[in-house]
Amino acid sequence: MSERRALLRRIRVWLVVFIVGLVLSGLTAFPLVTELHVVHSALTSWASPVADAFPGLLKWIARVRHGLDTADADYPFLLYGTDWLAFAHLVIAVAFYGPYRDPVRNIWVIEFGMIACAGIIPLALICGPVRGIPFWWTVIDMSFGVFGVIPLLMLRRLIKRLAELSEPVPVPATV
Repeated sequence: MSERRALLRRIRVWLVVFIVGLVLSGLTAFPLVTELHVVHSALTSWASPVADAFPGLLKWIARVRHGLDTADADYPFLLYGTDWLAFAHLVIAVAFYGPYRDPVRNIWVIEFGMIACAGIIPLALICGPVRGIPFWWTVIDMSFGVFGVIPLLMLRRLIKRLAELSEPVPVPATV
């Protein structure tokens, strides 16, 4: 297998991993009420050692669950916002098909993703306190930007290498 082909395969594998992560993030934003019930139930039963080790976690999950239950029962239209969040993740995942098809031409999508990952940090630091989110949860939110940018940085580096391999070698002019 040529170096170019191996590089392209490696790029595509990382893109698939990233796309799957975006899709899973999107899909898990739809059933929030059910998910919070499952997590709360787990923390009060088989995962109680986790709740014992992190009592603030159980308190926070219970509060969020109560808020989602109230919104779902009395104001279900508020949860429509999380449906749009889920949809946005799915749409962004589709955008990464461009680099899958032609990484060199569509490197801008990778760079866009890197900018979006960087944007998570100020968003979490500004909106977290405004919305009453505990700082430790804000740190968890920011970690998505930090861990999301790692494969994107690697992808950008790999695509730059692929571009170098793809550039035609200039033919020296004859005198």
